[in-house]
Amino acid sequence: MSRRRLRVAVLGSTGGWHARRLERALTARGHECAFAPVTRIVGRIEGRLGVRSRELALDGCDVVLVRGIPRGSLEQVVFRVDVLHALAAAGVRAVNSAHAIERTVDKFLASALLARAGLPTPRTIACERSGDALEAFAELGGDVIVKPMFGSMGVGMARVEDPDVAQRVFRALELERAVYYLQETLPHSSRDARALVVGEHVVASIERSGEGWRTNLARGGHARPVRLDARQERLCVRAAAALGADYAGVDLLRALDGRDYVLEVNGIPGWQGVERATGVDVAAALAEHLETVVG
Repeated sequence: MSRRRLRVAVLGSTGGWHARRLERALTARGHECAFAPVTRIVGRIEGRLGVRSRELALDGCDVVLVRGIPRGSLEQVVFRVDVLHALAAAGVRAVNSAHAIERTVDKFLASALLARAGLPTPRTIACERSGDALEAFAELGGDVIVKPMFGSMGVGMARVEDPDVAQRVFRALELERAVYYLQETLPHSSRDARALVVGEHVVASIERSGEGWRTNLARGGHARPVRLDARQERLCVRAAAALGADYAGVDLLRALDGRDYVLEVNGIPGWQGVERATGVDVAAALAEHLETVVG
């Protein structure tokens, strides 16, 4: 049975390692692959929807594969996600969808949805005032990980263990009109796992290690291939499904008590470190997945 030839627009990645891997994987399976800068999107409504990025008509594609939604003003970010909603309404499949991106980029919403799905996650408190943050710090045991609500690649994360340091950190954040997102620090072995989930399968996984509590590869962590057990794989697949993600990077931490916790679900994950450690062609798995979701 022959495969349908898909027209795939890769949104947000116009060059670099991931772009080359995706182009190779898609064209090897007979599909068209074009690249669309997010910041060059123009949307028109003239009786029907028209969306272009430079000369590429996104509304004429079968699927838009989202590889990046860059930072910008609130209006810019909302517009970029709105385009995905509008394309979906016009019958263009987005992977990941606008709904999945909204859920995964917002750490508080993601944690709430993971907890609702019955998945183990660290105790979390989010608030807007420094006084409430100090109370949350004490409630969570006086040892917390403070994260930006919309942070990525480990940027802006800090571990706070001292009340005096907490006061200084929280007051500084208050001046930035930030939302405080605090998670309890779980005792662990300075190692965690990152699993790449595509569809309903973990296609590759690594164990990350680092000095102290930081294990993110972009922040100096190290990786080695690891085989998750069946229960851990189910946790990762369920976590991606709870947030509606076609593909995701799921961070899993095993605490010293032996319990596994879902820390985060990344809806626009990179996989260069995973591929280098495991040899798994994640782009090929993603290209195959597109064929199953685009009728």
